[in-house]
Amino acid sequence: MAELPAGPGQPSSPALRASDADRDRVTELLRTAVADGRLDLAEFEERLEAALSARTVGALAPLVTDLVAGPGSAGALALPLPAAPAAELLTIKEKHGSVRRDGRWRLPHRLALRTAWSDVLLDLTSAVRGAPELVIELRVSGGSVELVLAPGMVLESDELSVRHGTLAIGRAPDDDAPEVLRVRLTGRMRHGRLAVRRQPPRP
Repeated sequence: MAELPAGPGQPSSPALRASDADRDRVTELLRTAVADGRLDLAEFEERLEAALSARTVGALAPLVTDLVAGPGSAGALALPLPAAPAAELLTIKEKHGSVRRDGRWRLPHRLALRTAWSDVLLDLTSAVRGAPELVIELRVSGGSVELVLAPGMVLESDELSVRHGTLAIGRAPDDDAPEVLRVRLTGRMRHGRLAVRRQPPRP
């Protein structure tokens, strides 16, 4: 049965209030869009300000209408916004083998890498981020670790100890991309090689 419109004496349905999690999800979509080149910096800053001050889900939806795939109605935009929270810890173990994580894989808050004489590729360029920071804790003996970063990802490696190995981290490119993820390397590497490669910004 069709819902009757509210009459003069009837209150209209209240708008659904936005939670902090709702605002965080929209903010993450905006950060991903500017990193992918779908938003320029001015659009990103304008939409981000609107997202942080939004009080209702209805106010958030138009900010990502052209950034999410789904039915064209504004009400349907509530569907892609919810996302499963990032796992607190992901542990990767391997001996004398290879590990590859790329494409749209979900980043945890902390990633523990426990490998021996293995080749590891961690490509973060298309990964789904659930937190503003990713801590990668290494316990690596031998082999190699390659880390691929997207524009706007900031790397910190001061807490990483490397002995009898090679650490190849190029200078961060001079781009105007806003920070979308802070990656902290901690732990130790022995008799191995760690290389960090950065995806060039889109022209």
